[in-house]
Amino acid sequence: MVNSQDTKFSYKIIFAALCTVLLAVLIAFYYSYAQSQNQIDFLHHEKELLVEDLKLMKADVDRLKALDQVNDIELQSSRYRVQELLDSVGKLNFTIDKLREYKTELRRLELKNDSLKIKNDFLNYNNTQLTEKYDAAQQEIMRIKAANEALVKAEALKRDQIQDLNIALRKKKYLTLQLVEGSGFRERSGKRIQTNKASTIKKLKGCVIIDADEDLAGQNKQIYFQFLGPNMGVIADNANTINVNGNTYSKRVQVDYRGEQIEVCDFISVPEGSLESGLYTLNVFENERLLSSSEFTLK
Repeated sequence: MVNSQDTKFSYKIIFAALCTVLLAVLIAFYYSYAQSQNQIDFLHHEKELLVEDLKLMKADVDRLKALDQVNDIELQSSRYRVQELLDSVGKLNFTIDKLREYKTELRRLELKNDSLKIKNDFLNYNNTQLTEKYDAAQQEIMRIKAANEALVKAEALKRDQIQDLNIALRKKKYLTLQLVEGSGFRERSGKRIQTNKASTIKKLKGCVIIDADEDLAGQNKQIYFQFLGPNMGVIADNANTINVNGNTYSKRVQVDYRGEQIEVCDFISVPEGSLESGLYTLNVFENERLLSSSEFTLK
C-alpha cells in the first residue's frame, strides 16, 4: 500500500512538472507570437505610409509628364522605379533593412522630384520671358508693317502726283514768239534816242512779238528778259536782278494776253559808260522755259 501511494505521488509530481513545462512553453510561444505580430503590424503601418508616399510621388511624376516640360526619359525612369517599389512593397517580402532601403530610395526620388520641379519652374519662367519677347516682336512687326504700308501709300500718292504733274506739263502750252529784238538807247533832253555806241547807252530795250493763240486767251502771263553782255554775264536793271528757282534774269514783264498777236517792249536802265563794245544777247523766258533769243552788237 505504501509503495502504491508513493507511486501515485510520484506520478502527481511528474504530471505537475509536465504541466509547468507545458505552461512555460505556451507562455514563451505566446510572447514570441505577440512580438512577431507587433513587428508585422509595424511593417504593415510602414508599408501603408510608404505606399501613400509613393502614390503621391507617382502623381507628381504623372503631372510633370503631362506638362511635357521635363525630361521624358527621367520621368519614365522615375515612374518605372516607383512602380517597381510599389510592386515590391505589395509582396510583403521585405524586412526592416529593406524598409530602410526603401526610405532611402524614396528620399532620393523626392530630391530628384524637387530637382525636376525646379527645372520645370525655370522652364516656365523662360517660356514666359520668351512669350513676352515674342509678343513685343509681333507688336514691332505690326508697327513696321503699318509704317511700311503708309510709306507705300505715300510713295504711290507721290508717283501719282508726279505723273499728274508730268501730264500737266506735257499739256501746258507756252507762248510762241515771232520776233525778238534787243537794242540800246541814249538820252538827250529827256528823249530816248536809239544808238549802238556802248559808252553812251543808258537804256537797253527788249521787244517781242507774241503770236496769236486762242487756247491761251485770258491768261496773265509773265515773261523774263535776260540781257547778257559780251562776257555772258547778266546785265542788271538799276543794279537789280531777278532770281527765280536759281535762274537770274534782268527784268520781269507782265503780259495781259488775250489770244491775239501782240508786241511787248520794255527797258532796263544801266549806268552811262558801264557797257563795253561787243556782242550782246537777249533771251526771253516764260517761267524757266527759253522761248527765243536774239543778238545785237554795240560798238
